[in-house]
Amino acid sequence: MRPLIGIPCCMKAFGAFAMPNHAVSDHYIKVVMGPVGGTPILVPAAGDTVVQDILPRLDGLLLTGSRSNVAPGLYAGPPHLEGTPEDPARDSTTLPLIRAALEAGLPLFAICRGFQELNVALGGTLDQRVQDLPGRLDHSTPVDQVLPRVRTGKAHNVRVLEGGMLARVWQGLDWSPEGVPVNSLHNQAVSRAAPRLLPEAWAPDGTIEGGRVEGARGFALGVQWHPEYDWAEDILSRRLFEAFGTAATRWALERVGNAASAAALAAE
Repeated sequence: MRPLIGIPCCMKAFGAFAMPNHAVSDHYIKVVMGPVGGTPILVPAAGDTVVQDILPRLDGLLLTGSRSNVAPGLYAGPPHLEGTPEDPARDSTTLPLIRAALEAGLPLFAICRGFQELNVALGGTLDQRVQDLPGRLDHSTPVDQVLPRVRTGKAHNVRVLEGGMLARVWQGLDWSPEGVPVNSLHNQAVSRAAPRLLPEAWAPDGTIEGGRVEGARGFALGVQWHPEYDWAEDILSRRLFEAFGTAATRWALERVGNAASAAALAAE
């Protein structure tokens, strides 16, 4: 059966009148219907009131990247520079959704902004402009790439923790823990990792590029790069979504089985 994968929306202005719309990039729809093997369910950016109604109906949660940045007040950070895009409607939805999903054991996979949200939800902090910090790479601008390849081109390598969750997901594939090439399209990044967020991947400048949630009852993994852009060509990207999909399918089977058992008991 195809698991139901919740994808939290961003709030974006569309049209001549800049009407607020709840939106998700088509890349995430396609990746859920592709290697995840699920059915996408868009979660509106409507605040924590939607969490308890929607969460029990989901089999997985995919936290997406976005142009907007997590509001600094949520991690006691300094105000953003003027013009930095924020999305308070998304923040007010995703942070309680993440906490509830982890408490329930729902499979969760976080990408870019989603990885940052995961860290903030668990009590961590963010660097707002990595490229402005001494000794750090410019993660917002891919290195030595022509424009058509900005999204899929590999900007730098990441070092991956041997024996960690990422390594287990990629077990049996051709890769090296010392150098997994990834794309890079972000300004913000994890600064202080939350107590439960265990880093498992690092850029050459030390930026945390991936991690898992310690003690999670289910699949709970995040990466700072964008595997949704190149999963059709990159086996490592595809395997991330396949592993998430496997966990979500297992959850779906259990959820449907529990519902069937409950219905049978009610009919007795």
